[in-house]
Amino acid sequence: MILYKNTFIVTAMICSFQKGYSQNNIDKSHKISDFKLGIVDEINSTWLNEKRILNIYFPEGYSPNDSVKYPVVYLLDGSADEDFIHVVGLYQYNNFPWINRIPKSIVVGIANVDRKRDFTFPTTIEDDKKKYPTTGGSAKFLAFLEYELQPYIEKTHKTSSDKTIIGQSLGGLVATEILFYKPHLFNRYIIVSPSVWWNNYTIMDKKPQILEKNYSTKTDIYIGVGKEGMIPGTQKRTMEKDAELLYKKIKAAKNDAVKVWFDYLPNENHATVTHQAVFNALRILFPKKSDKK
Repeated sequence: MILYKNTFIVTAMICSFQKGYSQNNIDKSHKISDFKLGIVDEINSTWLNEKRILNIYFPEGYSPNDSVKYPVVYLLDGSADEDFIHVVGLYQYNNFPWINRIPKSIVVGIANVDRKRDFTFPTTIEDDKKKYPTTGGSAKFLAFLEYELQPYIEKTHKTSSDKTIIGQSLGGLVATEILFYKPHLFNRYIIVSPSVWWNNYTIMDKKPQILEKNYSTKTDIYIGVGKEGMIPGTQKRTMEKDAELLYKKIKAAKNDAVKVWFDYLPNENHATVTHQAVFNALRILFPKKSDKK
């Protein structure tokens, strides 16, 4: 059920400065307008028993009255003060006519309420249960994506069947969970610094459908990680090695439908890796003919 829809605005000036400057230094005939990036929408989730904010970007030329349909990018950690604005910038940048690398896409930023709850499955580690008491709700979050969010976006906007998910850290963990348990939800996965260490690596023990010989749905997967060092907890392992192990696990798929790429970014850390990783992912997943030479 839709509760409200507003314009998502990025103001080019600090409000107080704009007000004072416009009153004292600019002729009254001079017009200043807002810079509009997209819309803010809200959906009431039965699965999560809460309202969820959606920040939605539409590419240049998008019209709800057109017959043209657009791919959809679902961005985890998609709040305005998280990854939405800078990731949208990457998609808009790669749509410039002189670059024209990727198809024009709708970007749906899913704003967080409790990311530790939504992005983790239940753990058996008692210490983690005490430290993070709200964790373990990813099954409901996956149901929200499949049965509420995707149907709503597809009903409300001009969408094609092309769907990408982007997730970093715990977002990368839940993106991996979707890939392993519900791969049909997306045909493209951008997984950055995935926290596969959660619950003592139990997700790595799974034998997902995508590895089977008869799996035939084309699925492209990018896995990126920075120079991030040791994982949380007592185990002597690094985020870099964990991401590489996930890559090797998927690389062992016995079919031609699943393609996976590994990208190590030594100049980035856990806090800075997302932007550069998504930029690299778009280059890798959407190669130009000149890139293939």
